[in-house]
Amino acid sequence: MSEQYVLFDLPSRDPCRCWSLNPWKTRMLLNFKGVDYRTEWVEYPDIKPTLEPHVPPHPQKPQYTIPTVRFPDGRYVMESFAIAREIEAAHPTPSARLDAPVVAELMAAVPRLLHKLRAVLLPGVPRLILNERSKPYWHETRSAWVGKPLDEWEREVVAAGEPDWDGAEPVLREVTALLKKEAGGPFFLGNEASYADFIWGGFLIFFDRLGVSEELLARTGDADAHRALLKGLEPWTERSDR
Repeated sequence: MSEQYVLFDLPSRDPCRCWSLNPWKTRMLLNFKGVDYRTEWVEYPDIKPTLEPHVPPHPQKPQYTIPTVRFPDGRYVMESFAIAREIEAAHPTPSARLDAPVVAELMAAVPRLLHKLRAVLLPGVPRLILNERSKPYWHETRSAWVGKPLDEWEREVVAAGEPDWDGAEPVLREVTALLKKEAGGPFFLGNEASYADFIWGGFLIFFDRLGVSEELLARTGDADAHRALLKGLEPWTERSDR
């Protein structure tokens, strides 16, 4: 089969495979739709020079982001939900149910959790996942975000009690309630997989790579429900390295 799509994703240290929550959403969607694609791995400092000739920048920083997808007609689309809309339009079956209310609810919950758990995320990504080429970029940009060198910031926030697992727990339990709302499971829409599952599955896989999945699952109120979701997603998470 001829190549149709190119997924621009962030590499990890060997063995190289998908790790970040946003590229995971797109990768699972492509796998779910059964479309033909290949992965082009792009280190952080190479994102802008790779994408700048092909797609307008975001109005806010970062101007160029992963995931990006090159479509069969040559268009480049950035940002996971924009990509999802385009893929859904081109391949309407099976439906990813982008309009399901739980999609918007999860898209609101995840940023709240990322803020509560930033002391896991910001130092953990370069320490556990990134290749040497991307580490300086990460430290420079994330140090600018927090207003001081990342190592110094980490010492301060950990001393002050972060990561805020107690603050994250109510949000995690909200997600659990959404996951268990529909009978039949293991997905947010019962026995029907949807984009909502790709959002949350990407989040769970990301934090597993950061080494805190057991703590996170313990805070959800029903770890088995989330493990069942990940098990249900296996047909679309198995392909992670190409």
